[in-house]
Amino acid sequence: MKLKKAILCLLAGLALSGVFTGCGSKDSENTLTVLNYGKYLDPEAIEMFEEETGIKIDYEEYVTPENMYTKYRAGAIDYDLICTSDYMIEKLIQEGEVLELNYKNIPLSENIDPAHFAFSQSFDPDNKYTLPYFFGTVGILYNKDMVDESKVNSWNILWDKEYSGQIIMADSVRDSFMVALKILGYSLNTTDEAKLKEAQDLLLKQKPLVYSYLVDEAQDEMISDNAAMAVVYSGEAGYALEFNDKLAFSVPEEGSNMWIDSWFIPKSAKHKENAEKFLDFLCREDISMMNFDYVYYATPNVKTKAALDLELQENTTIFPPAEILNNCEVLKPLDDEVTMKINLLWKEVKAAD
Repeated sequence: MKLKKAILCLLAGLALSGVFTGCGSKDSENTLTVLNYGKYLDPEAIEMFEEETGIKIDYEEYVTPENMYTKYRAGAIDYDLICTSDYMIEKLIQEGEVLELNYKNIPLSENIDPAHFAFSQSFDPDNKYTLPYFFGTVGILYNKDMVDESKVNSWNILWDKEYSGQIIMADSVRDSFMVALKILGYSLNTTDEAKLKEAQDLLLKQKPLVYSYLVDEAQDEMISDNAAMAVVYSGEAGYALEFNDKLAFSVPEEGSNMWIDSWFIPKSAKHKENAEKFLDFLCREDISMMNFDYVYYATPNVKTKAALDLELQENTTIFPPAEILNNCEVLKPLDDEVTMKINLLWKEVKAAD
């Protein structure tokens, strides 16, 4: 992400708390209502789409997949297009809330690497519902001047009292529990109550060492040397490394989460053809490059990746190698009972003194 783009994103966030563009009525055929992660699409791309098509985009952001699910299920807004993480899409597919894509209306989807459609089959078995957008891993972003690099190959370093008050954990129930579960040798998708309680006990033990629980802000804290290490997504790490050469990234040997964020059209959609037109636009090489430059996460668009400098193509923080991905798991949705249980365990961690 270039500094200019980062500033534009900050200004957009300050100016608009939820929706940052769009001037058409939601009942208009020339409208598209989109829900996406924060800082996950270049505002200039939205302006270009509006100018090229005459379709006005109402754009809303959210922080976590759970936050997205709550917004969508509230039913207050008829979203036409949503981008979120694999396990949450699978949950919505299971609930009958996702419409099939008409790939005839998305011819530029041929630019997406077939390997990532294959990865997507873990949550969309027949590739009927989703279009891959970005992918990556979760790992430890650390300051080489503050951390013993021989220890960052294990999640256990996040429990090292030597770094008390210098550790940032993810403000995300699934990501933080993933770390604890992997230390214990368990699947990040376990539904076993005893194993989840073991993971909670580890997180409670770690709590006094934690500087803060953050999501988007973690990279900024690391860039500013305010912490020794942080649990972040690989794309955030790639961005941070551009601004602070003391930083490095590690995916611990116990394994991690390999995630795929994808677009889907929800059952609430009133403008499905507009949504597919926008998906085709996002697959265009120049637009995909704009979004890669803005977000700095690994793109599944083969034309975009091929156009990058060789140094970027070979950047293993942004584009994880096969040996790392093969040691990772894709998150699966939890049923309502387990979701309530793990959320309660997480609230207890956050509330602990």
